[in-house]
Amino acid sequence: MQIDVESASDAQLLVAVRKGERRALAKAITLVESTLPAHAKRAQKLIAEIIVSADSSVGAGHTLSKTSALRIGISGVPGVGKSTFIEALGLYLIAAGHKVAVLAVDPSSSLTGGSILGDKTRMEHLSLADAAFIRPSPSSGALGGVTDHTREAILLCEAAGYDIIIVETVGVGQSEIAVAAMTDLFVLMQLPNAGDDLQAIKKGIMELADFVVFNKADIDLIAAQRAVAQMRLALSMLRPSSKFWTPHVMCLSAFKQDGLADFWQQVVDFRLKMQASGEFLSKRQHQALAWMNQQIDSALRQQFRQHPAVAAALPALSVAVENGSVTPAAAAQQLLALVN
Repeated sequence: MQIDVESASDAQLLVAVRKGERRALAKAITLVESTLPAHAKRAQKLIAEIIVSADSSVGAGHTLSKTSALRIGISGVPGVGKSTFIEALGLYLIAAGHKVAVLAVDPSSSLTGGSILGDKTRMEHLSLADAAFIRPSPSSGALGGVTDHTREAILLCEAAGYDIIIVETVGVGQSEIAVAAMTDLFVLMQLPNAGDDLQAIKKGIMELADFVVFNKADIDLIAAQRAVAQMRLALSMLRPSSKFWTPHVMCLSAFKQDGLADFWQQVVDFRLKMQASGEFLSKRQHQALAWMNQQIDSALRQQFRQHPAVAAALPALSVAVENGSVTPAAAAQQLLALVN
């Protein structure tokens, strides 16, 4: 029997999430995404309960058993077919016995603050599957192609029993590297006819990719194969992010569902090699440290803006900066001095 998530206590909500109830999971993610101070405290407690319950033998939040969730980050320019690829891959994995959660980060509406695109509407078949959970979330101005609370959403999905967590970034270009700092492997999707790949996509994001996938190969297979060869040459000039793995470049057609089995076999090979080398655990540990630092930065910014003296002085100084009577640097120093 499912609980009434609207009236459930935090303890009841956590129990329901662990039972895999999708409405409870959605409610929990909404809680961690909320900007209300009261909700933030409840969300922190909820996440702490999940982390503390993790396998202490490898450290809280770092469980890497054969059955632990695999976190996959997927990025690429708009129009590359990320949603089509994720839906095809998700259905393939569900047929193989997996439970798949998709955290799709969309651009934010300037009017409502909500998701503009709503990826769930573009994954119609996957969204109907009992073993799938799709959560579109607005980027809300966060940089790096993810939201400020994507890490918490990943943990909640894992607690709900999803063993494959896919994070689809907003798709805005070079800043999409943040997803690589919270996932186990990073997939960069490209179009075979996008022109010179060395110009279309720069070194910063290329050197983080564990996989480069050229989608829509069914449109022009020769162009896709040529793009694969060019990308392999380009990547050979870069230092790989791991000495245990050479980034895999391939082409496929998500629309035709052609190449998915090969892609997944490569992912399985990647996971086995990274686990055997110890890099999976090391990466998770570094990500936990990065999360702590991000939380510190976020909390400091929030406390700074909520400081009474800063709140009182900020409107006038903002006007002064806009009209040019005070430089941005001078205004910032004045505000910072108020909290020292």
